[in-house]
Parts: sequence; structure tokens; C-alpha cells
Amino acid sequence: MANIGGNCENVSDNIQQNNILEVFNNGYFENIQNIVVARDEVPMVGLQEAPRCEIEVNYNQFGANPPPEMNPVEDYFVQNNENSGSPLLYNPSSPQNSPGSESSTNAKPDHMNRASDLLMAVSIGAGLNKNKIIEQAVEAMEELFKLAIMGEPLWQHNGNGGMETLNGFQYLREFGSFDATMEQIMRMVEVGEPQCFLSSDCNCNFDQDVPSSFSKLNFEPLNIETSRETAFVEMNPMNIVQLLMDTKQWATTFYSIVSRTTLLGVILENVDGSYNGVLQVMSAEFHQRTPLIPARQCYFARYCKKHTNGTWGVVDVSLENLFPYPQVQFRRRPSGCVIQEVGNRGSKVTWIEHVEVDNRSLHPLFRPIVSSGFAFSAKRWIATINRHCQWLTTSTARTAPTTDGVLIPQEGRESLLKLAEKMTKNFFNNINSCSENVWSGLPQNFAAQDVRLRYGNILKVPGKPSGNIVIFTTSIQIPVPMEVLFDFLRHERTRNRWDLLSNQRHVRELVYVSNGENPKNRVSIMQVNSSPNKIEILYLQESYTDETGSYIVYAPMDIMAMSKILNGGNPKFVSILPSGFSIMPDKAPGQGDGAVGSILTLAFQSVDRLSNKEYMPQSTLKIIDAILSTTVASIKDAMLFGIRY
Repeated sequence: MANIGGNCENVSDNIQQNNILEVFNNGYFENIQNIVVARDEVPMVGLQEAPRCEIEVNYNQFGANPPPEMNPVEDYFVQNNENSGSPLLYNPSSPQNSPGSESSTNAKPDHMNRASDLLMAVSIGAGLNKNKIIEQAVEAMEELFKLAIMGEPLWQHNGNGGMETLNGFQYLREFGSFDATMEQIMRMVEVGEPQCFLSSDCNCNFDQDVPSSFSKLNFEPLNIETSRETAFVEMNPMNIVQLLMDTKQWATTFYSIVSRTTLLGVILENVDGSYNGVLQVMSAEFHQRTPLIPARQCYFARYCKKHTNGTWGVVDVSLENLFPYPQVQFRRRPSGCVIQEVGNRGSKVTWIEHVEVDNRSLHPLFRPIVSSGFAFSAKRWIATINRHCQWLTTSTARTAPTTDGVLIPQEGRESLLKLAEKMTKNFFNNINSCSENVWSGLPQNFAAQDVRLRYGNILKVPGKPSGNIVIFTTSIQIPVPMEVLFDFLRHERTRNRWDLLSNQRHVRELVYVSNGENPKNRVSIMQVNSSPNKIEILYLQESYTDETGSYIVYAPMDIMAMSKILNGGNPKFVSILPSGFSIMPDKAPGQGDGAVGSILTLAFQSVDRLSNKEYMPQSTLKIIDAILSTTVASIKDAMLFGIRY
């Protein structure tokens, strides 16, 4: 049985310098200038090699057999297709400053100080404001429990296999307050499947036509998104409650959804040593894995309550009604989860999302999936907490050989998983639209208007000029199911058909650690060879998929750094620049006619020592455009002509 990593002694934790050199070697813009920069100038070629010494590898150090003799890779691109080298990025038909332009990506600057405004309001008002918050939180908890146990006609399924959503008019009858005039309106309007419905304060937004005699009513542009999901979670109720009430744990667990969390204050403390009765005020931003969907920023009260039958409830409710703020773009109506213990095996969790949101600045590509409520649905929260449980199980499980008989030492396995987690968190933090990430678009003379780019940190290496990390991304719609696209992008046999650094080379999955029951959810070490005994690149890769979306995240690794990680080295000292893909369905299951396709977000990081935060040269912009265009063209061609493994 092969043993990855061996039994090296005196392994140093300081492995940052080794890997950071690999980041430079495979990440410099200067090393990828041979990518096609104009479709009529140069045919597509492989990436120019970084200037470094050849690495002759003894495969015994990895405990693995050398790869088979390489066969010439079939030229996948259609040579006579005049569009094969052209940029194939998605271009909205809207004008430059409409939804779809760079002005629609980030949270508005005037929302930056909302949390401090609330903190001041709570402090100044003291008793009166606190009493209002307590009253609203108690009412929200009562509503949450009713929403969790009630069925039809309050809750309805949207289409075949669709998620549960609220019937707006039934919700008003149950929880709203309205007069006879509003009752008349409700009788006149066909119920159907409204996406938006009346607020409890009689503000409304109808999709249907309303008689002009009622035009004096106060309308607002906030859409309503609702969803409910019930699932079994392999975690006891107390641990789930702690995960939600501890702000740091909450942000750590839901890093793919939540950013910029702040605990602003505690209104009610616990009385029995648990979180029962705790009421706290928080602020947070909620995001998707693309800068083209604006982050949702709000402040809210979170209240935890244990009921007599042992069932726990954790509810959020926005406080804008108590502390009005101009231009509110997002509010959380009573949302959260009800948790019931299921023997000693875990918990039954019913999650409810009920929000008001201004989607006017939403990019057209994402409008169907976001407006349906699926992009920020309860299903996504449940999927994320289940992924967390799977990760905990994987992290604590004893090491076992893979199907190929390769064994990673226990300490190495734990370090590898921690490094993969660090990589994936970094990727999600880099590509979202939270207020800390200030994105720009390409200048108008570039055809690809949906490219977003920004600067990351400055990367410094001893003996080399410092360089700016440039992060760039785009999103495209591809009419294939998510699983087809996911398999193509994650698989070792097809990597050289889209990865420019792997082009015309042999790619092999050296070793992997499975995460959960789905064998496709795994952390892998990918090895790229230009000859049987010469490794060009090692990639650390994590791939994961569930019904709400998929991702493939990877980063180049130095051989020595990887060797030390596999022997239990500390991943905190490894500098890593992740790139990758995020995949979403292009519409909610059961929504509309036709099959569900995919929206693919591509995101890359590179190091550029010619740029600074005030200036980015034309050559860098051309390379960004070329990398994205070439990768998109490769993926689209593969989906069009079929995948050959």
C-alpha cells in the first residue's frame, strides 16, 4: 500500500516561502502573455512556461507509480471555425449604466454606517427601544412556529419538484392586518402564484393589475421572496443553536452565504446557562458566489427560545420598522429555523426564509433564479449546514486507503482538509459582492462588459519585486444541466481541455479525500505532467455539488509545500491563490417551461507587478480578457460538441 508523504521528521511549519514561489511561477501575468489577445492576431497556444528550473521527480517520494506514456492530446478546437478564437462572454443588451453594468455590483456606500446607527439608537433609547425590540422578537418567534407547522393553502409547491413558497394572500389573512377595502382588492385579484404580495403594513407590490381607484395606496419596490425546507441534520439541537447564536461560528459555517457579521449588542442574556431566551442585535451581509448579484445588507434581532416540548426556535427579524433608514433595500421578515430532536441521531430542522428585497439593480442573467427566491432560499441554508456536518465527519474520521490503495497519514489528512477549507473560504470571500469588495468593469473599448475585476492584497516574496493580486471574473449561461458541467470541470481527464496551464499535458488525480456520501464531493491533489517523470504543476482542488449549486476551487501548490502538508504541516503558513468555478441553475426547479440549464461563474487570481490601485496597463486588461474569453470558448465548445473522457 502506498503511503503519501512518507515519514519525514522535523517538518517545519514555515512553508510559506516554498509555495509562494510556486504562486509567482504559475500566477504572473508576464508568464501568460502568449494567450491569444486578439482573435485575428495569434492562434491559441498553450501558456508560456514560467522561467524556473526543471523538477525531476522521484515518484517514490509520493508513494505513487509514474503516469503512463502520454498520448498526443487531440486538438479539441475546430480549426476552421471563425468564431473559435473570439470572446464568448455574455453581453447584456442593456446600456452601460443599467443593470448588468459595473454600477450594479456593490452595496450602496450610504448603507455602510447602518450598523453604527442602530447601535447608537439602541444605546440612546435604552429602555424604550429595547422594549420595542423585545416585543417585535417575541411576535416574530410566534409567527415562525406557525409558519413551520402550517401546510396548504398557506404553503404551496411551485411546479413539479419546486420548493415550498408562501401564498401571499393566505399569509395576509393569517398574519396581516387590513380593512374591508383590502379584503375587496384580494377578492378581485386572482391568486395564482404571486411572487410579491402585500406587506403587513399595507404596502404592496402586485404582479397583477389593480383597479386605478386603489392607486392612492402606498406602493414600494421591494419584492417578496419566501421558501421553506425541512430536512434531517446530523447534529443535536443544542449544537445547532450554538452554531447560530455564536456570531463567529455562524459566519464560519455559512461563509458561502454570510459576510461582514457584527454582534452589535445583547438585549436579553441567558438565564439557565443555555441560549434559551437570548436576544441579540446583529448586522450582516448575505451574498451569492458572484459579484453580479448585489449583496443583501441589513441589521436585525436574533432571538432564541426553547419551547415546552423541547423544540428550539431561532428567529431573525429586521429592525427597520423601529429604526427607519432611507433607501432600505433589504429586510428580513420573521425567518429562521425550528429544531426538533430526533432520538440520538440528530435533528429535524425546518428552515424558513421570508424577505423583502429591491432587485432593480439585479443583473439580467441572474434575474430568473434570484427573483424566484431559489438563490437565497431555505434549501440553500439547509444544504450548507448539512455540508458543514459532512465536513466535520470527514475531518474527524480515521484515515483509510483510497480506491487506488493510497494512504495519507492521519496528520497529513487533517492538514490537507484544513488547507482546502482555507482555500475555498478565500475563494468565496474574493468573488462575492460584499461592501468590502470594490469591483470595476473593463473599459468601454472591450467587448466583454460583464467582466468584473478588483485588486486583492499585495504579494511579497523575498528576492522578488512585490506584485498586486488581481481578481477577475465573469458569468455565462450554458444550456446544460449542472451535473454535466460540474463533471466536466472537476474531472482529471477533461482538465486539459479548459485549463490553460494543463493544455497538451497529462493530468492525474494523485490522491483524494471524499467528503460525504457523494464520491464527487472530494478534496484532490491534481498532478500535471509534461513528460512521464516531470511534474509541471500540482493543484489542490475541492469539488462539491448539491441541488442548490456546485463549485470547483483549485490552487497551484509547490511540491515541497505539499509534501510537508501531507506530513502534518501547518496550513496557516501556506500562501495560496485560489481560482475556480461556481455553478448555479439558471432557474428554479419547476419554474417555467423547458429544461434547467446552468449559470457558470469563472474567477481567477493572478499576480501583476505592472499594476497598482490607481493604474492598470492596457496589456493587463487584454490578458484578463484573453484568459476569460479563451476559457469560456473551451468550455462552450466542449458542451456543444460533447464530452469525451
